[in-house]
Amino acid sequence: MTILGSRSGSQILRTFLPEQTVDLRGDIYRVTEWSAPMPIEVDTERVRWSLRREIAAWTANGKDSGVGAELPGASVEVVELDERRGVTVERYPEIWLCRACKRIGKSLNRKCKCGQHRWGQLHFVGIHDCGRTEVPYIRRCAVHDDVKVVIPKSAKAADIAFVCPECQTTTMNGLGFNRKCPCGDGAFRWNVHKARTVYTPRSMVLINPPRPEHRENLKLAGGARKALAWIVDGLNAERPADVVAKQTKDEFLAKLVKDGMDETFAKNMADMAEQGGQLAKPGEHPVDSLSEARREEAERAAVDIAMALAEIRQPTTALRGSTQGDQLDRRYRTAYPAALTRAGIDGLDLVDKFPVLTAMYGFTRGDDNPAKCTLVPFRRRGGGYRLYGSMAETEAYLVRLDPVRVANWLTGHGHTLTGWSAGNTDPVEARVAILESVTPPDKTAPQSDNSPGADLLRLIHTYAHRFIRQTAAFSGIERDALSEYLVPGHLAFFVYAGARGDFVLGGLQAVFESNLDDLLKAFVDAEHRCPLDPGCSRGSGACSACVHLGEPSCRFFNRFLNRDALFGPGGYLRIGS
Repeated sequence: MTILGSRSGSQILRTFLPEQTVDLRGDIYRVTEWSAPMPIEVDTERVRWSLRREIAAWTANGKDSGVGAELPGASVEVVELDERRGVTVERYPEIWLCRACKRIGKSLNRKCKCGQHRWGQLHFVGIHDCGRTEVPYIRRCAVHDDVKVVIPKSAKAADIAFVCPECQTTTMNGLGFNRKCPCGDGAFRWNVHKARTVYTPRSMVLINPPRPEHRENLKLAGGARKALAWIVDGLNAERPADVVAKQTKDEFLAKLVKDGMDETFAKNMADMAEQGGQLAKPGEHPVDSLSEARREEAERAAVDIAMALAEIRQPTTALRGSTQGDQLDRRYRTAYPAALTRAGIDGLDLVDKFPVLTAMYGFTRGDDNPAKCTLVPFRRRGGGYRLYGSMAETEAYLVRLDPVRVANWLTGHGHTLTGWSAGNTDPVEARVAILESVTPPDKTAPQSDNSPGADLLRLIHTYAHRFIRQTAAFSGIERDALSEYLVPGHLAFFVYAGARGDFVLGGLQAVFESNLDDLLKAFVDAEHRCPLDPGCSRGSGACSACVHLGEPSCRFFNRFLNRDALFGPGGYLRIGS
């Protein structure tokens, strides 16, 4: 197999996907497949659920290529690159262009009429929203059977001309307008092969513990309900298993059956445990008051957090100096809590091994609007779906905002929270009220949305972006090497170090253990105005000069951001704790 070059794994994950065109050694190729990719062990059901959420906008518009309907029963695998085998590519498009005289040749193996044998390629392809691509048809001179391209200074395909180099007759202008796509829904559009509209990879990020025993341990501890109770109680216990909350009858029964007990005998055991008061009663914990739909969503997000913290979790409250009462110890006990409170943070944890999976599930061509473009999934040859991914364990922060302060902020913006009123101070009640009353929108929702969920997302998202910018400055980590993972329903987000950029190992830990209070002070007090004000403030309230982050650091494409959520009248950092 010919080796055409080498790239890093993270670069291949985003720029060398099936059906994607790439530049290699001055020529253009199309990726046909990853050669012998290696499977990644994942929680398949969790991948299915995450994928359904990601493709929801295409499914709603009938543009998901049938994935939504097939996914429940289809096989799904996640693979990673085998760096020894690499990626298989082919030359595409097969329109040979002489680098010397710009003639369009018929064969790569023959010399050009000018005497040179330096074939390149015409770098334009035709695309359609359905996902098809097409190679341009170039009309040759009927008399001399020859043609050359005249490429103007502009990059527009419409400005390209083709003429006969012998008689100078123009054979065609442009690349074939109104050429119909076989799907029957419109014509091809022509563009440079590397343009974003030609191939837009679609990805998702999810927390995936590398060892399945973490998932099993959570199930044995009480499952999703126990994880939710752990989060709602404020992570006061070290692990979900340490939460003083009884299992429900269904959870206890499932555990017995999983352990190999006969189902009939297990039901009898569960009945006996229920009669003896050993199991949770309905309404025993505040999370039981959540409606079924809201509880299911809250439990999935709680499991995400529990899996992220399954290895090693170090909260700021666990920090101690080498000698009790020394300067560092006093800083941990006094300056850190004060800085956290002033920043409206309920808790901040360092996660040494944050298990994050980045998976590419398909691509689109043309318009970014899910109502117009078709999602093309990556399918397996034998049926089912394949996701191309990269698994990493990296250091991260888990930042959780003050629930009482958030609840007051939401009510101050005119939103009603079920079970919450002015003057309440119970953080558990605040978390439950927010979970019941607030549904954050997905990334494709209109930014004009002013629902409680949209406002909460703006708050969490803007907070995360500003926090990343400050963290990059204090840790010495390149900003684009830090990424976000939002859990807005639980008023939380992770900031983790990605596998790209000049990542400094231990940079987050160094700040966490030495000057986290300085970072938080800068977060609150540093300049919050935008260099492009007043234009930025009159527009979206967020731009590349003040809040935006580069892709793929931001999973929401820099949407649902507004500095007013933090610093405007009634902003989160302006109201009292």
